[in-house]
Amino acid sequence: MSVSARLRPRKSLGQHWLTDGRYLRRIAEAADIGKHDTVIEAGAGTGLLTERLIPRAARLIAVEIDPALCERLRERFGEHPNVVVVQDDVLAVSPEELLRRGGGRLPYVVIGNLPYFIGTAIIRRFLESSVKPRWIIATLQAEVAENMAASPGRMRYLSVATQLFADARIIFQIPAKAFRPVPKVASAVVRLDVLDGLAVEVDDTTAFLKLVQAGFAAPRKRLRNSLAIGLRVQPAESEAIIGGARLDPARRPAELSLGDWRALYFAYRAAVSP
Repeated sequence: MSVSARLRPRKSLGQHWLTDGRYLRRIAEAADIGKHDTVIEAGAGTGLLTERLIPRAARLIAVEIDPALCERLRERFGEHPNVVVVQDDVLAVSPEELLRRGGGRLPYVVIGNLPYFIGTAIIRRFLESSVKPRWIIATLQAEVAENMAASPGRMRYLSVATQLFADARIIFQIPAKAFRPVPKVASAVVRLDVLDGLAVEVDDTTAFLKLVQAGFAAPRKRLRNSLAIGLRVQPAESEAIIGGARLDPARRPAELSLGDWRALYFAYRAAVSP
């Protein structure tokens, strides 16, 4: 029996393979890969997108954790000199190591149909790396993609954590029937154009994001109460911090822009500094 005949999606790995050629073509066309770009494909799966990226990439590093799929990828693309299959967990290997093992170099870009349950973690892995890609194009659960690209009024913690590092926009939606097996949720393709620096200047990104996370502790409540819950302080204390940022404590966390969160962060730092 051939390898391809034995392949079955593995639920434990969250495998939902995009099989509709129309959407695979649109993803490949949306990837404006430069002639010197290395492409890291995160979760190459059965190679349906891989084959559409090969003619566009100077070097294509197809990363896949499933040994059977890796065997199949090598079987299909072994004759292409610009393709290297790396069997590993993309969350366990740094981008620098992937580039080294795949024979790639800077600049690089990332593209992939990501498992729903670790998609955001994979994106954060690249966005927070010391060696960042030019852009990321990822297929994710539609709700997650929309949160990444949300504007003030609909922001979530994920919106801020993503947009601190990249400009985010939804390219198009993908219906569930385009995948095998058919997932229970809709999907969307998001493009993240990575910034040269940060969207707002802060002195400690980890501390800044912890403050934002605290602000979204109770996102349906007003900022005064949500921040108090997140920081474990009295509402009067959180209101004083918000006042120091010259923000309205009656606003809801979703309404704040990245600039507002920056102001709140420095107001908090001033309030807790000895």
